[in-house]
Amino acid sequence: MIVDLNKQGIYMRVVILSSMILAISATAAPAADLVSGTYVEVRTCQVYTGPCFANGEVGSAGKNAIMTWKIDGGRFAGVDLAGQSVAVVVKASHTLGFKGLANAETKKAIVIIGSAADAQETSALKEFALLQTGLADKEIAGVHRADIDMQFDADKVTATVEIRDFARLITRKARKGDCICSNESAYYPPLTKLKGFVPGVTIEGEVKARRLGTRWSIPDSRTAYLGTFEIDAADLQLAESI
Repeated sequence: MIVDLNKQGIYMRVVILSSMILAISATAAPAADLVSGTYVEVRTCQVYTGPCFANGEVGSAGKNAIMTWKIDGGRFAGVDLAGQSVAVVVKASHTLGFKGLANAETKKAIVIIGSAADAQETSALKEFALLQTGLADKEIAGVHRADIDMQFDADKVTATVEIRDFARLITRKARKGDCICSNESAYYPPLTKLKGFVPGVTIEGEVKARRLGTRWSIPDSRTAYLGTFEIDAADLQLAESI
């Protein structure tokens, strides 16, 4: 049998090129499904601290937290969430320590959805928040709508969060001058998975949640995390189905 090597070479090049295009498409496609943005967390215990200070708060503080996500881009549950925001306020029976929300024997929370969200976006944002926190539907005391304004300065590493009727937070990255015992570290980890984060100082921290029967203020404390998140929507949907 006579083989036309010239044609065979062309065929092989086409196969290789097709394989490369498929490989590029396979790696590029998930990027469109990445849900990404900025995140601010404030708790009622010191997260940037030394062990001696942290141990003094165990059992008596750190039972409350607020988590806020501002989504810059990405789709979840088939819904484009770019520009949307969601917050969760948690009240727990125990200090939210090394295992975060898993440390609390009992916990209740409210979910706050940005007022600009429509019905589909509201449903997707609630599900996003539950999957990010691991909270169950039965632990949600209420879902509320409110204006959420998060301003995140990545260069200065500062952030403000205004949630009408619920919260006002002004935070910045922790600095060397914030140390007291010179043994400070990000003692308790953030309450959710983040791409990158820094511990911070809460300059102003006012939170109220009537449905949880809680109201707290923690100004001038090392109680914040400022971060970014980048989550594959496919992973979120997988977690939802498990």
